[in-house]
Amino acid sequence: RCCVGVRMRGTLVLFVSLSLLQGTMSQTPPEGDSLTECTDGYEWDVQSQHCKDINECVTIAEPCQGEMKCFNHYGGYLCLPRSASVITAPEPSSQAPAGPPPQSNEAFGSCPVGYQVQGESCVDVDECRYRYCQHRCVNLPGSFSCECEPGFQVAGNNRSCVDVNECDMGAPCQQRCYNTYGSFLCRCEQGYELGPDGFICNDIDECSYSSYMCQHQCANEPGRFSCICPEGYQLLGTRLCQDVNECETGTHQCEEGQTCVNIHGGYHCTDHNRCQEPYVQVSDNRCVCPVIKPECRELPFSIVQRYMSITSERSVPSDIFQIQATSVYPGAYNTFRIRSGDDNGEFYIRQINNISAMLVLARAITGPKEYTLELEMVSVNPLRSYKTSSALRLSVFVGPYAF
Repeated sequence: RCCVGVRMRGTLVLFVSLSLLQGTMSQTPPEGDSLTECTDGYEWDVQSQHCKDINECVTIAEPCQGEMKCFNHYGGYLCLPRSASVITAPEPSSQAPAGPPPQSNEAFGSCPVGYQVQGESCVDVDECRYRYCQHRCVNLPGSFSCECEPGFQVAGNNRSCVDVNECDMGAPCQQRCYNTYGSFLCRCEQGYELGPDGFICNDIDECSYSSYMCQHQCANEPGRFSCICPEGYQLLGTRLCQDVNECETGTHQCEEGQTCVNIHGGYHCTDHNRCQEPYVQVSDNRCVCPVIKPECRELPFSIVQRYMSITSERSVPSDIFQIQATSVYPGAYNTFRIRSGDDNGEFYIRQINNISAMLVLARAITGPKEYTLELEMVSVNPLRSYKTSSALRLSVFVGPYAF
């Protein structure tokens, strides 16, 4: 045997026997012969007048690829894992040399090179017995040939095997190719996955992984995906949707004499003067009922117009609007109530103190929907037998989506 491998505590130890290579360790020309030619893997040493082994691990640039380590060997070299150790077995003292039989050419002997005398005939020498090749050896009449395993090719010395870079030789990878020692790997770009054949890259449908990939709608594309927002919204970042303020961008179609109010997913046009008899307009959003008119006695003295927009499916209960008294009279007690517009009990008032209250959403609402709530603050002064009220007409627009 050439060598025996033993694994000790995670380290591969390789014992190399020299019994078959004893004749190739140092070669001495026949007595009286002045030839200085050596076989492959050896060079003539003038000082010792012998053929000396060449250390290919030093003379060859990068003899081993990948994570393999080069170990010099008589007449060649070995590529082994870096954790391996090579321990040379001692030369047997009583065993006769087992190297290749002396060969002679037609000028110096009766048999040509690659043959040896056996009786009165020349028989072929099986050079493969001496492990000249790194991978596989094929004996030929008078010679031999070295072959390599798949993924390797014969080096320039016709004995060693070097890795083949399949990626430079038309490997069937559809996208990315990575050369490995003796083979290659196919990989895919982001957004693709490797098919069962190991070569073809198939698109990944990211939208099928989760319904939360996009806030509104996910569109799969080759190698990627994109998010789409509904009309009236624009993409915020890559996945979220943000309302477009048509009133600021000037994309609304409100007429002259109207005011643009931005709401979720659109806009609303309101008239500048929304005061109805017997109220008269005193500012852009405030109407007053004059006390000189008899019909104003049972109506709130003033009505202020306000607008707000909320999203669908809002968690409840939820504070959505705070009411604040603008005028406070000494000794007066203020109470707040929903005067009209809450027919289904979806809102209620929570009074905070004597001058403020909070409008609370009591039930989850799905839009698009519009509410017009009239919120009233009643002021009573028992010492002066005085009672008055003012109202806040709040238009609540519920958007079609939860964003």
